[in-house]
Amino acid sequence: MGISQEVFAHAVAQGDKGYIQEISGVHLVSFIYLGAKHMVTGYDHILFLLGVIFFLYRMQHIAIYVSVFAFGHSTTMLLGVYFNIGINSYIIDAIIGLSVVYKALDNLGAYQRWFGWQPNTLMATLIFGFCHGFGLSSKIIEYDISPDGLLPNLLAFNVGVEIGQLLALSAILIMMGFWRRTGSFLRHAYTANVAMMCAGFVLIGYQLTGFFVA
Repeated sequence: MGISQEVFAHAVAQGDKGYIQEISGVHLVSFIYLGAKHMVTGYDHILFLLGVIFFLYRMQHIAIYVSVFAFGHSTTMLLGVYFNIGINSYIIDAIIGLSVVYKALDNLGAYQRWFGWQPNTLMATLIFGFCHGFGLSSKIIEYDISPDGLLPNLLAFNVGVEIGQLLALSAILIMMGFWRRTGSFLRHAYTANVAMMCAGFVLIGYQLTGFFVA
């Protein structure tokens, strides 16, 4: 018997899955709630967000990067579900884990040391935003949402995702704000990003294991 996908992918909770499959018509509040819940409990999305803002100090820079990420995952989530473009959940979640590794290495200055070249971090954030969006759409497609009220419900789900992202980002910024005021921030920034990179590799390993076992 294969290992269940819920072990390896932060899929919609089983109770929410049943609810999604049973309802039809427009349910804006419910889908806003489901979108927010999915983002807040999406540890890989949160890890990537943490990596993105780790060394961003000015709010306008944070707003730019978060907006680009939001545009990316909103676009592919909506288009993916509406046009039924599904990607294997294990593969897309492995790529999302890779995005965490990529950003941690970027924060560590690895690309400059290894290749003498700094990738365009804003473009990378957009590209990985697209990947994160396909991660969301792939999970939604699996639950076979009723076509009745599909577009309004998808838009509501996306609004919920953005609300969840803002809640997660607010919590991250508050914690980072306190940490940056201490002398330990610069001392432990390297260790924190190494830990983040390791977490990304663990996520990749889980997803690929699920892919080959399923």
